[in-house]
Amino acid sequence: MKVHRVKDLLVEDLLLQEIYVKGWVRTFRSNRFIALNDGSTIHNIQCVVDFENTPEDTLKRITTGAAIQIKGTLVESSGKGQKVEIQVNQLDILGDSHPDEYPIQPKKHSLEFLREKAHLRTRTSTFSAVMRVRSALSFAVHQYFQRNGFNYVNTPVITGSDAEGAGEMFRVTTLDAKKPPLLENGEVDYKEDFFGKETNLTVSGQLEAEAYAMSLGKVYTFGPTFRAENSNTSRHLAEFWMIEPEVAFMDLDGNMDLAEDFIKYVVRYALDNCQDDLDFLEKRLIDEEKTKPQSERSEMTLTEKLHFVLDNNFKRVSYTEAIDILKNSKPNKKKKFQYPIDAWGADLQSEHERFLVEKHFKCPVILFDYPAKIKAFYMRLNDDGKTVRAMDILFPGIGEIVGGSQREERYDVLLEKVKAMGIDEKELWWYLDLRKYGTAVHSGFGLGFERLVLFTTGMTNIRDVIPFPRTPQNAEF
Repeated sequence: MKVHRVKDLLVEDLLLQEIYVKGWVRTFRSNRFIALNDGSTIHNIQCVVDFENTPEDTLKRITTGAAIQIKGTLVESSGKGQKVEIQVNQLDILGDSHPDEYPIQPKKHSLEFLREKAHLRTRTSTFSAVMRVRSALSFAVHQYFQRNGFNYVNTPVITGSDAEGAGEMFRVTTLDAKKPPLLENGEVDYKEDFFGKETNLTVSGQLEAEAYAMSLGKVYTFGPTFRAENSNTSRHLAEFWMIEPEVAFMDLDGNMDLAEDFIKYVVRYALDNCQDDLDFLEKRLIDEEKTKPQSERSEMTLTEKLHFVLDNNFKRVSYTEAIDILKNSKPNKKKKFQYPIDAWGADLQSEHERFLVEKHFKCPVILFDYPAKIKAFYMRLNDDGKTVRAMDILFPGIGEIVGGSQREERYDVLLEKVKAMGIDEKELWWYLDLRKYGTAVHSGFGLGFERLVLFTTGMTNIRDVIPFPRTPQNAEF
């Protein structure tokens, strides 16, 4: 017998048909009404038990969290808020849930508490909604690139290079932690390690993606990346997923066009395919905003934020122009910025980025041509010798969501930048080779997937948009 999904039962015309459904009990009241959910939708379906013909032992086992299977008839519901319900003919317990121990009881739980129960938190409406939206966005990412002629490339998770020059990487080794082999000068002899050299978990697949772009033309990566940054903020994870397209023969203007078109596509996909979940998350966000002081409340609902991205052209502004705007802004003059802007060359913070988006331009913003000193070595140097062809996309409520650039395609210039940053050119010999054999203008960007999910769902902590967050002192699951 076919097992029906709750989602389908609520929308398909199956009245008076015998149906078969499996799921988990959300609530059981009056020894008669079960709210059943199978994860396919934010909505539960009500199952009406004939308690007179149901063994007492079975009734006692129908508790919140229990897994059950039901055979019954789908009928019109006389209750409020639901069109149909299941008249139960047969009920079997598949897995008990002990009410005295089960932590996800039908009441409000704090997000902090639920992070400690990450293996069970998708039993709640909030986290099931977030993860369904995450799944839809993931599909939309692949769909967009596949429809636009990109090749999906799986870049290495283990690497011997540091794409960002950040130095905050997780080491990968098989050496004895207590007694590693040492050189005469006392340093660890990595020639004895598994790979014969020092290796780490990757912070980006960009460099390897560039290699493939210079033969396949248009490629993208979508995989896990790692940062060993000792940061416990609501914006940072030690393990997260990155979307990184790279395109040959594309300059910075084309890169900005691609990034804007891509983001609008995936946000539109979520709105078109996750409406019930987004409606629930919007209501949740509105209720949460009511508990905040008036000055801290968001000026836009979740739906308004999403349409703020979809319905506006992204304003393109040079870094230099943005600095002038920020220097002369009221918050800066009245010293309300936590990080005052006083000179060209400052590294912009989230408060500055949000001011430009939410207060000054009132639309998403793309900043470009940043100072070379605050950007990575691989970004193309402009003719002025002090700025690079970098771009960041700024969103309301979140600040930077995309970072990208036109890549430095000139061998001599790239080699000079590598040396100036103290990077061992021998480690990047293959990357430099790309500039020796058929070099061409090429560009790409990186989008932290969790940042995208955070924005689309309206959640406020990045730990709540990834299944099992990895943060300093936290790798529990």
